Amino acid sequence: MDWEIKKRGRVTYYRKKTNEVFSDLVVETLDNGDLKIRFVGMTGALAATNELGLDGVACMDPEKEIPRIFDTWEMYVREAGICDSLAELDFLEVHSFGAAPKEPHPLVEPEGYAAEKERIRQAYAQAYASYWKEKMPENGLPVRFTVYLEELPDTAASYEFGAVALYQKSTK
Repeated sequence: MDWEIKKRGRVTYYRKKTNEVFSDLVVETLDNGDLKIRFVGMTGALAATNELGLDGVACMDPEKEIPRIFDTWEMYVREAGICDSLAELDFLEVHSFGAAPKEPHPLVEPEGYAAEKERIRQAYAQAYASYWKEKMPENGLPVRFTVYLEELPDTAASYEFGAVALYQKSTK
């Protein structure tokens, strides 16, 4: 396992040794022994040709991005020895920040820009709904699933995700 693990009281920090900026998982042990897990905020982008013909421009493809993020988080909880599947967790919150479309330019093509923003919002909502139905049909839905479209600090990124989940040992 390629983790640096630091335990301070009821909190355990799991960090990939290549990540010197933040933890990939932060796990808080609650009084009853359950674990509250905070998942790393992950960013990424797909550089591709989309239906607008934008060669090499980062475009959002939630159908691919959502499973990739959750699969990575599932790998993390397995490697950390917490559980074997995300289906064993109850997600309390999921925060999703999508970047504002890089193309078309809002001043040059305002209608195209508005249409791309709407496409992104609908695609994220559909991708999340599909993921939950396929991978975690017995789980409840998070109280918060936020999709914001805004400028991100990583200008090449098309999305950023973070989440908080609960591992309830009493239900196992």
